[in-house]
Amino acid sequence: MPARFVYWMNVSLDLFIEHAHDEQGGGDWMSISDELHEEFNARAEALTMMVQGRKVFETMENFWPAARENTDFPQVYREYGHIWTDKPKILVSRTRKEAPYNTTVFGGDDAIERLGELRASSSGDIGVGGADVATQLLAAGLLDEVLLFTHPVILGSGRPLFDEVTTPVSLRLIEQAAYAGDVTMHRYAIQDA
Repeated sequence: MPARFVYWMNVSLDLFIEHAHDEQGGGDWMSISDELHEEFNARAEALTMMVQGRKVFETMENFWPAARENTDFPQVYREYGHIWTDKPKILVSRTRKEAPYNTTVFGGDDAIERLGELRASSSGDIGVGGADVATQLLAAGLLDEVLLFTHPVILGSGRPLFDEVTTPVSLRLIEQAAYAGDVTMHRYAIQDA
């Protein structure tokens, strides 16, 4: 059985992933409790690999490696720092040629095709971070699941979960949960993936 690409994002109720331009996952509209971060850690640890666009990767790269050893942070943050830096990653970027922290760079016009080959030759869940990459995988019929952590806020504007989607995509709910801070999780399988 081939691997599954799982697009995992924090979203507002109206499905924005950032409110301010280049907020990059740091918006104060999110309610990330230690309980929720423990869930993030468990899910990230279970991934066989991560695929991230340049913006998401650079946001992670600028924070999580240093967080590993920062005793001012809660243990759950330090644990995620270790998970992120150690986990095999693919960076999809036209501008970067190399990246640290167990990362391979896929650049150029064939990046999505190469990700398709990776999916076919791998197993387990591969986490996807970044709307650009997720939208391209969806358009190519390669995105298998969407994992949303919905925060109790309506932003009204910002970066959407997906860029332009030209035809409806049918989903099937396969898991849901609720966490402290009124955050809900919904995991969907994409019907035609």
